Amino acid sequence: MAARADAPSPLAWIAWALILIGLPMAVAGWETRGRDVAHGPGPVRGRVARIEQPPSPPPPVEPVEVYALERDEARRFNAAVPFSKLANPAARPFVFAGSPEDLARAVDCLAAAQIYEAGDDATGEQAVAQVVLNRVRHPAFPKTVCGVVFQGQERRTGCQFTFTCDGALARTPGAAAWDRAREIAREALAGKVYKPVGYATHYHTDWVVPYWSGSLDKIAVVGTHLFFRWRGWWGTPPAFRFTRDGGEPLIGKIARLSPAHVGGEVPVMAQDAPVVTAGGLEALVTQPRKSIGADMLGKSVAGVKLAVLGPDGKSFLVELPGGGSPDGWPALARTFCAGRLECRIMAWKAGATPGKLPLTDPQLDAMSFAYIHDAGSGLQRALWNCEQTPRPKEQCMRRRVAAAPPAPPTDAGLAGVRKKERFETVTIAPVNPPRAPQSRQE
Repeated sequence: MAARADAPSPLAWIAWALILIGLPMAVAGWETRGRDVAHGPGPVRGRVARIEQPPSPPPPVEPVEVYALERDEARRFNAAVPFSKLANPAARPFVFAGSPEDLARAVDCLAAAQIYEAGDDATGEQAVAQVVLNRVRHPAFPKTVCGVVFQGQERRTGCQFTFTCDGALARTPGAAAWDRAREIAREALAGKVYKPVGYATHYHTDWVVPYWSGSLDKIAVVGTHLFFRWRGWWGTPPAFRFTRDGGEPLIGKIARLSPAHVGGEVPVMAQDAPVVTAGGLEALVTQPRKSIGADMLGKSVAGVKLAVLGPDGKSFLVELPGGGSPDGWPALARTFCAGRLECRIMAWKAGATPGKLPLTDPQLDAMSFAYIHDAGSGLQRALWNCEQTPRPKEQCMRRRVAAAPPAPPTDAGLAGVRKKERFETVTIAPVNPPRAPQSRQE
């Protein structure tokens, strides 16, 4: 069939297609060209910059030294450091992917960082949580939540969060404050983003001046803390592409606060495990709940003697009955915890049961049995002290490795959980004060 004389030529069709596709792209490019992006605490604005990934590895993470300045002088210096004029985009949501046991450990590691670094301050705790999760995603840091929080904990100097190596963990937060911290941690691990700090990986209080303050971009202020990210490609969103890798490690240092960190490599209980009823955890928590209060201390409850009632109302220290088989301990725990959405039991044999919290290391070592369930995460497990009661390896508490004694706290007279003054381990350096920085264009 012959072509119509008035039909457009193939070249004309191509030209029209290019116009129809290219015009919207050109308009979009024109609309975003030079668009300012607000960031920082004030009217500082900036442009989005494209930076190519460098061939070099990410920057090293080292202990931080600070200049020897008086507080007021440090504050003046920090106030003179300009905020970056580049965009400060919010981090992508971090949604934890792992087993219920890993989630329980991650929640408590993150909550510990929050409350020991920021105190019982919801805004500060959210900022700390965001920095931790930013680090988990960055290739310069460990790839688990607990690994980031407790990085360098084995050294008296060099830990990334100072509460992990300076003795601060000897102080126990109040039950209500700890519960609030854990809830903030759960929300952060479920994807809640604290937008003001963007992709910050460092922060410090405004009354110290770290050496790195001139080499990182200052991007936000929250309370008395200043937040920073690396300059160049390693501080841009594409650098934060890593995900969690492997299971969350056991952290014995917070076992007093977190039953999820007591014991060792034990998976979530299967339906046929002796601790689980025929209907599973869901059926267990819907059973009638026993009323257990301070009036029951020293009395027998569900076959065990209640020695200490945890301040959160969810943790119980008990004395095991004499003469019973260790195989029956999970059944006692199940009866004790029936009807409770969250329940933790730590049990000792007669004569070894502690009379108060916090627990000492020898008391933790002498614990005979532990049980925990959390209906929110689906976690349920039972552990035995296999040096006292031989069991299959997967049911044994992991033996803790004795660590070097921590350095004494710098503020021994402070009661309760202290509000941290800095993020990194700090060594005071007797050097001349730096000059106040000049505002620079980026």
